[in-house]
Amino acid sequence: MPRTARDVVFVDGVRTPFGKAGPKGLYAETRADDLVVRAIRELIRRNPSLPPERVDEVAIAATTQTGDQGLTIGRSAAVLAGLPKSVPGYAVDRMCAGAMTAVTTSGAGISFGSYDVVIAGGVEHMGRHPMGEGVDPNPRFLADKLVDPSALVMGSTAENLHDRFPGITKERADAYAVRSQQKVAAAYAAGKIQPDLVPTAIRSADKGWGLATEDEPPRPTTTMESLAGLKTPFRVHGNVTAGNAAGLNDGATACLLAAEDVARELGLTPKMRLVDFSFAGVEPEIMGVGPVPATEKLLARNSLTMDDIGLIEINEAFAVQVLAFLEHFKIDDDDARVNPWGGAIAVGHPLASSGVRLMNQLARLFEERTDVRYGLTTMCVGMGMGGTVLWENVNWEGGK
Repeated sequence: MPRTARDVVFVDGVRTPFGKAGPKGLYAETRADDLVVRAIRELIRRNPSLPPERVDEVAIAATTQTGDQGLTIGRSAAVLAGLPKSVPGYAVDRMCAGAMTAVTTSGAGISFGSYDVVIAGGVEHMGRHPMGEGVDPNPRFLADKLVDPSALVMGSTAENLHDRFPGITKERADAYAVRSQQKVAAAYAAGKIQPDLVPTAIRSADKGWGLATEDEPPRPTTTMESLAGLKTPFRVHGNVTAGNAAGLNDGATACLLAAEDVARELGLTPKMRLVDFSFAGVEPEIMGVGPVPATEKLLARNSLTMDDIGLIEINEAFAVQVLAFLEHFKIDDDDARVNPWGGAIAVGHPLASSGVRLMNQLARLFEERTDVRYGLTTMCVGMGMGGTVLWENVNWEGGK
């Protein structure tokens, strides 16, 4: 039977405020699955015209799939969130691009006709589950010289990028980090970020119950001087510091995707249209360059150039990784199209959840920028990959 692909739209997205990982962080005594349940419930609450039984799939990503991030978390979170037992779910792992992959995989299912409506997202509680917890890398990776030893340490891969791009100095990376902090502070002051945040209950054995309403990691008073003296833990006299990289964080995201005709039928209002997506592999020891080939493939397949892209949401795992992307595409470090409301260096990067945070932010920007037709969400991925998604603004009124 011949099939015709359907248009897929991003209807809505939410996230918990992001916390700092560790015993003093917002979510130190909060379960990971409860974070993503909170996000799923909020999506359903915000979209009352959607009958919960119309959700065909729940795809939730986690990088460390154990403990309260295990048990096929897409299904377990769906049950905990109160969705009908008829709604299935599954777990996704593509390290940092987990939520991004949850979106592209389930979105492809919508396009193919297998689903009408899906919920996709991700969660990472790095306080409970540090990156690499329980991992047992095959010794052949090193014995057979399949990867450089530095490939398994993300900070070391960032230092390798500084080697590969000597024009990207520590000072340049620090300057980018300061701008990210400033942009997040300005976006908060203007009320741009708060609409995506789900107030989330938190508990402390010492302090009792509380409510998380804003991101914990931002440091709005960051300056070049305050970053200059930070330690370089991944290399003596190196370039990568806690100030020009994303921190260790806890948080969850979720979004609602639908076939465009089904969204109209259900009275849902799309924010943007999924055009295409691409993933690519690179040498694991320079994983931060992954967004470059992923984006090149995507643009070429759609007969576009970077000049056609009006907004770029790129995950700031490390400042050098963003700058390498910008340098490749001949984009200025302070180009207004790039992360207008700041990024992960300021708000945090709870690994598998971050892909949907980028999408939430792009969708909000599209609402304001009706002159912009196309936008990208892109990120580097551990073990040497990159992922990029091309989106079209449903509110586009002409222009770039």
